[in-house]
Amino acid sequence: MNIPTRLGLFLLLAVALCDAGLRGSSSPSAAPLAVVPALAADGQACADYRVVREGLIPMPEGVPAAHASSLVAFSSAHPLHTRKALAAFWFAGTRESGADVQIASSTFDRATQTWDAPQWVVNRHTVGKDLGIQIRRIGNPVAWADATGRLHLFVVATGLGGWAASRVVHLTEQTPMQFKVVRTLPLTALVPAFNTSTLVRTVPLPLADGGAVLPLYFEIGIKYGVAVRLNAEGEIQSITRITQRREVLQPTLVAHSPTHWSAFMRDYSPTERVAHSETLDAGAHWQDVGNLSLSNPGASIAALRLSSGGVMLAHNPAGRGREVLLLSTSANLPLSWTTRTLIDGVKADEYSYPTLIEVPQGAATNHMQPDVWLSYTHMRKAIAFKQLRCAAGSAQ
Repeated sequence: MNIPTRLGLFLLLAVALCDAGLRGSSSPSAAPLAVVPALAADGQACADYRVVREGLIPMPEGVPAAHASSLVAFSSAHPLHTRKALAAFWFAGTRESGADVQIASSTFDRATQTWDAPQWVVNRHTVGKDLGIQIRRIGNPVAWADATGRLHLFVVATGLGGWAASRVVHLTEQTPMQFKVVRTLPLTALVPAFNTSTLVRTVPLPLADGGAVLPLYFEIGIKYGVAVRLNAEGEIQSITRITQRREVLQPTLVAHSPTHWSAFMRDYSPTERVAHSETLDAGAHWQDVGNLSLSNPGASIAALRLSSGGVMLAHNPAGRGREVLLLSTSANLPLSWTTRTLIDGVKADEYSYPTLIEVPQGAATNHMQPDVWLSYTHMRKAIAFKQLRCAAGSAQ
């Protein structure tokens, strides 16, 4: 039996075992409550977010391709907080899956109100050396700030095979914006001996105990989302399958209340709608609740629970695809969406893989809504951003 045949059989076996094993869950002994943003003083949802700043985040010199950005706000406990508001991470190189791809980062300076010059923070050679294995390519970074303000990075890496044979590498900040590999995430608790075809894409959901829920997904043949609970130090506490569907991936999480959460997922089926699952018991059990009314052309989406009390979703529409980027908002439950067009491009344009976070305004007070920051892939050549702010007098 040749090597490709053996690899194919291995992957088929992994599919079968993972699909069977992750139908259950490894649940925590106590339900972790989610952090729900405090409502503005008036307690009303914002009806109108307007773009107050936009542009391209600086790229490393001479690098032609970029994709899959992640944003994180610096907490007040971080050493850079007084000077920097947030950081962006993305992968860049000659092309996706290229051997020269690295993880780049830039921070947004409070004084100049501009993005700083980018720096490289992760490459496949140092990851492979620290893990003691060969890494052929790296991709999708996701950033998280723990309860102490320290940043964590979760990065997709692969050895043999493509992204379907990938794993998630966990790195932590040693000094400001300098990262060291901790380990490959040990995701074998439910499927012993297999830790492959797991990827990360969207930002974690913060928990009241200082930990977070990290959304992951599996994609050898079948595709589904997984919720990984992390404690305040980033250690795995549980793994739970989000959906019983087999054609959805890249879940993005929002908390409507400490125990009621939604997962919105990219749809890889002919349905072409945003898939929706929810939990009513803080992630112990998840149920599929059908699709949203919002279309999806098999492209990554981003969701955000707003301090105004609503939910915001950035996505591409089916029919037009990634040349159009939409922003949909729902003021309350049940979800009822109002959609606006942020970018209306032409065929072959690409504005994709959005990320949404909230960042307090520089002089934030209890009655001021935090700004919404959106980053996304711009033509596969750079990472673009938009800073959105609730317009005065636009509460619903």
